[in-house]
Amino acid sequence: MYGEEAGSTKVDLYGRDRERQELDRLLEGARRGNGSALVLWGDPGIGKTVLLEYAAARAAGFTVLGCRGSRMESRLAFAALHGLLWPLVDRIGTLPKPQADALRGALGHTQHTTDRFLIGVATLTLLTELAAEEPLLITVDDTDQLDEPTAACLAFVARRLDRSRVAMLLATHTDPAAEGPWEGRRAIGLAPICDADAERLIRAERPTAPEETVRRTVAAACGNPLALRELPALTAGPGERLPVGPRLRRAFGSRTSLLSPGARSLMLVAAAEDRGDQHLVRAAAATLGAGAAAWDEVLRSGLLTLQGATLRFKAPLVGAVVYDAAPFAERQAAHRALAQVLERDAVEEGLRAWHLAAATDVADEAVAELLERTARHDAASGGNASAVRALLRASELSPDPVDAARRLSLGALAAWECGQVARARDLLDQAGRLSPAQKVAEDSGGLSGLIEFAHGDQEDAHRLLLRDATSVSDRTRAMELACLAVRAGWAAGSPDRQASALRRLSELTCETDTPEASVLSALAPWWSDAEAVPPFAEDVTAPLGTVSWRLMPPAPLAAAWGAERAVSDVLGRKLEVLRCTDATNALVLTVPQTATLDIVTGRWSQARANATETLRLAEEIGAPHAASQCRNSLGWLAALSGDEEAVTELSAVTLQLSVPRRVRALTAAAYWNQGQAALFAGRAEEALEFLVRLTEPGHDAAHGTFALLAAADTVEAAVRAGRPAVGEAAAEVLGSWARRTGVPWAVAAAHRSRALLGSDRAEEWFERALRVPGAADRPFWHSRTRLLYGEWLRRAKRRTEARPHLAEAAETFARLGAQPMLVRARSELELTGSQPRPAGVAEESLLTPQELRVAKLAAEGLTNKEIACHLLISPRTVGHHLSNVFPKLGLAARSELARVDFDNGLRMNA
Repeated sequence: MYGEEAGSTKVDLYGRDRERQELDRLLEGARRGNGSALVLWGDPGIGKTVLLEYAAARAAGFTVLGCRGSRMESRLAFAALHGLLWPLVDRIGTLPKPQADALRGALGHTQHTTDRFLIGVATLTLLTELAAEEPLLITVDDTDQLDEPTAACLAFVARRLDRSRVAMLLATHTDPAAEGPWEGRRAIGLAPICDADAERLIRAERPTAPEETVRRTVAAACGNPLALRELPALTAGPGERLPVGPRLRRAFGSRTSLLSPGARSLMLVAAAEDRGDQHLVRAAAATLGAGAAAWDEVLRSGLLTLQGATLRFKAPLVGAVVYDAAPFAERQAAHRALAQVLERDAVEEGLRAWHLAAATDVADEAVAELLERTARHDAASGGNASAVRALLRASELSPDPVDAARRLSLGALAAWECGQVARARDLLDQAGRLSPAQKVAEDSGGLSGLIEFAHGDQEDAHRLLLRDATSVSDRTRAMELACLAVRAGWAAGSPDRQASALRRLSELTCETDTPEASVLSALAPWWSDAEAVPPFAEDVTAPLGTVSWRLMPPAPLAAAWGAERAVSDVLGRKLEVLRCTDATNALVLTVPQTATLDIVTGRWSQARANATETLRLAEEIGAPHAASQCRNSLGWLAALSGDEEAVTELSAVTLQLSVPRRVRALTAAAYWNQGQAALFAGRAEEALEFLVRLTEPGHDAAHGTFALLAAADTVEAAVRAGRPAVGEAAAEVLGSWARRTGVPWAVAAAHRSRALLGSDRAEEWFERALRVPGAADRPFWHSRTRLLYGEWLRRAKRRTEARPHLAEAAETFARLGAQPMLVRARSELELTGSQPRPAGVAEESLLTPQELRVAKLAAEGLTNKEIACHLLISPRTVGHHLSNVFPKLGLAARSELARVDFDNGLRMNA
């Protein structure tokens, strides 16, 4: 649980902040001459010993003495006291003679006999005199196994430390409030540590542990630190149990070994049952001959307790020890008895399946079939991780290799759905060794292509998806695979691959009369390169809410079609469903799409929060494409906000992953972000070098959709760089799209581009761009039109007409946090003779009370973690508040908060 640095007082403790503070106070009290004793108590393995070690490490300038109780020495009088005082033997002679004789006799140095009171006095005197030289810390572990004379002696001392420089720290398993030697002493009961700290502990102990192992171990250990160190894995079925380490055996084994055979059988059934159903446990145990007498015995032992109708072990690890220590044949008998009782309960079919699986070690098709049925039920209800385990066990019990392969394929599909990508690949490989590739594709629903699409090379993904879309018998699944093959071709920036998949998709939709077919037919024009494409209509996206996420178009394509709000609403509803299940892969592939659309519609804080959270999850489960989509969203926001360093860092990581895998859509997005960052910083030539790559044949960043979305930026960069021919080509792309589709953003961007390219009708083109119905739905780009028009008017000496456009643009940029554009708009306003509000000026009411508190603390130089501690919120919440504060105050960096005068209207100081 804890790591100690050699030669240092540093000890890392997880989840023990309160206890650590108490120990620090204990030591500080001893330094000041206000000594005391403190009892730490709790279950075996809860962390008492390591807290003693922490105190010893923190006791700088102290003399530290320690001892511990032992089962073997518990019958030997003063055995523990001998260990404690051994370093002080030479000092015993300094005590008054009666005390010295008594203590020497107690320690076995002489045959002198005396009463325990005098021994206690002698011990107290010896320790307090030592503490007069420098403070003294005494640590006593396992006090419940101390020999009784030592316990009585130390209890005597503990009650008399108040005017000394002695701190005594004792650890025991039982509550000292009960009758015993430590009654009346100040005590701290150690509770289990929380799941977050448990996970940190495991990560520190086992840095390479798989995510599933960590999650299952956390669930099994129930916050017991020793268990978290000792139990390397947990499997969910009742027949799959924890290997228990030797320390846990020693902690619990001695207590259970004292029970009668019948009571141990009942304990084993309870451990095998694992849920606390007392009626089931008693019924199953009765079939093994453990009746009422055994029941009474285990309850009297305290190892099992009743809480209402629920049967609980005194500590969760007791059940693990009981189960692990039992012979395999006895475990099988316990599971068989449980399954027999459950046979009458149809509701518990899944539980019965697991007990039957645990009771057999040979192939059994009936049990395998039952497990498969359980797995299908689990997967249907969103429990894919449980389904994986059930299917893997079912494959092991399958007599026929064909059935085993099918179950492995289904298990791979469930593993992929809940984010276990490496396991999914492995299970597919295992299935492939037992069955032909076409059969594996049929059983897994074309999973090999799905995995490649989400994690690998897009050209390979296209090939696998198209292959399986031709071979799988289920038409709906075939359409999903074909649709993903289209997306893989799109992501690869390959019109030929996209077209081949479209042909297969068209064949499938023509042959099938389903909701999916009608939706795909309606969306087919979105992918088409045909000249005549009908304009976007809301009824095209409305049915998307009824189909799989796999049939959803990519967000950039939806943005190109001006369908950002409709598609975003559909994705939002799907996410609500996905978050109620453990379909992790679907989640990390869907959330980045919403982030893209949120940026387009001006919901930048929401986009940032979603992209940041999902990036962490995607990295954890090993979903590189989803992670790169999140980085691209964050990079886009960074470009819009003026954080060029972040753009560079995020783009570099994306390109490192996307270029080798030929994911040109991700590469193109990274290039676009870098081009925007340079353009907004005033470096037009550099911006153009990035942007022209989107249309350069054969380049890794060449991609039609992103070239279209970036065309307006390319026009502006070309005009500012003095390369109008490049701008004309980009404007033609925009104009063609606007004419074909009529989508507002493209029409407005095309008009604005014509104005920038020096037409003598520039004013008309700007006015037409601003009047396009729906153009204002993209606030950043609409405000850019106002800014550019305002600049044009100001240069034409029409300052009065320019001001309202510039002022409105500045207001929107401030609200969004688009710092480069905000600076530019305010500079233009000043040139018109207007006196805009200085950067950072805002009405105090713009900030919520919590945002104001967070901003003030950040201005003082506190980190997010420190602010979180002050306000009792999470660091992530602090970051969210700051992401709102910056655009409200018109700031670009955290360091600028120090210049804000929070007491005088949030004005910027010089």
